[in-house]
Amino acid sequence: MDLNVTYLTLGGYVDVHKYRYLYFITIFTAYIFIICSNCTIVYLIWSHQNLHEPMYIFIAALLINSVLFSTVIYPKLFIDFLSEKQIISYSACLLQSFMFYSFGGSEFLLLLGMAYDRYVSICKPLQYPTIMKKTTVCIFLAVAWLLPAAEIVPSAISSLNKKLCNFTLKGIFCNNSIYKLHCVPSRTISIYGVFILISVAFLPLLFILFTYAKILTVTYRSSREVKKKAAETCLPHLLVLINFSLLCAYDVVIVRLESNIPTVAHFLMTLQLILYHPLFNPIIYGLKMKEIYKNLKRLFLKMK
Repeated sequence: MDLNVTYLTLGGYVDVHKYRYLYFITIFTAYIFIICSNCTIVYLIWSHQNLHEPMYIFIAALLINSVLFSTVIYPKLFIDFLSEKQIISYSACLLQSFMFYSFGGSEFLLLLGMAYDRYVSICKPLQYPTIMKKTTVCIFLAVAWLLPAAEIVPSAISSLNKKLCNFTLKGIFCNNSIYKLHCVPSRTISIYGVFILISVAFLPLLFILFTYAKILTVTYRSSREVKKKAAETCLPHLLVLINFSLLCAYDVVIVRLESNIPTVAHFLMTLQLILYHPLFNPIIYGLKMKEIYKNLKRLFLKMK
């Protein structure tokens, strides 16, 4: 172990020495399923010309984001389950926390892009080809992946040289709890964190809810066919949005109340956070999106 490197202990694990192989097999199986299910749907969208539309491109981007999000956390979990000590260097912990929140922010902005796409498609169908051009989609994707990262970088860099008075993180991966290890809590970082939360989560969420409210208003006065189309394409997005928003709210609450939550409950709830969402997305889009489901069915029939 390098003596010049500051190491943190991940203190959120429960009976690792006793259940390490059970934990490893469970998480490894989940990770393989996340990779396979998400990549299968991305492959279907990429390989079928009729799915080369903005809505499906956003879905593919969202699923790629889920894989990246999982890859930030799962490989380190594999190492920890099989190690005698669950440790991580402070710089690596900051990097993991940065990537965790960066991809989390990207998720909200990608969902915003999808909501805007559905709004234009249903509320302004004649202008759809003009508004949702390839350039528009590319801008949405670039902003979704670059903006959260650009906003989170300053707080991560400013924390690099902070003095630590505690070296045990109450979790199984690095999140905002890392700032509680500082000897002197930074008010600037806390205020800036609230700004990031508002800009990449709260405001996009409000915009998404506003667009779906507009869609609901328009479809209420429209024909049965329009209502059916809106339900088919919007319901999966809404389910994913609700699921992800609840998980994000849970993460914020956990960071605030971690000292009041028993270790076992904290461990189980954190596992749910990292398991549910990456598994939920491909299931929802694979089963609820008609065109994806049809192509998925064909793919499995070919394999038989």
